[in-house]
Amino acid sequence: MKARIKWVQDATFMGESGSGHAVVMDGPRDHGGRNLGVRPMEMLLLGMGGCTAFDVVSILKKSRQDISDCVAEIEAGRAEQEPKVFTRIHVHFIVTGRDLSEKRVARAVELSARKYCSASIMLGKTAAITHDFEIRT
Repeated sequence: MKARIKWVQDATFMGESGSGHAVVMDGPRDHGGRNLGVRPMEMLLLGMGGCTAFDVVSILKKSRQDISDCVAEIEAGRAEQEPKVFTRIHVHFIVTGRDLSEKRVARAVELSARKYCSASIMLGKTAAITHDFEIRT
């Protein structure tokens, strides 16, 4: 896996993934940025959210659940001192579908958290990560 980060100006950077997709990252105005893109630490949370949501959807589809939507809402806290690593992360899944099994949704969330989501497992080395979910029809 490869990535390339190019400084644009001030606190603005262009990130390009090895698969050829680009994203703008920028800092807040009080750090010399212009607020043109997500912060790099926000990008970490987005990556983790995408990784775990991908897992949950995939696991539910494989278990023949009639899933129509999955949203992962994430709240995180950071250390007060440098380095300001994540110290806590909570992921709330909102899973929508028809006749979804609560047991299977719980299993999918647990499997992602403990076995499949590399991003969650990596961030779990510095942060206490918790999960919960709700099912909607």
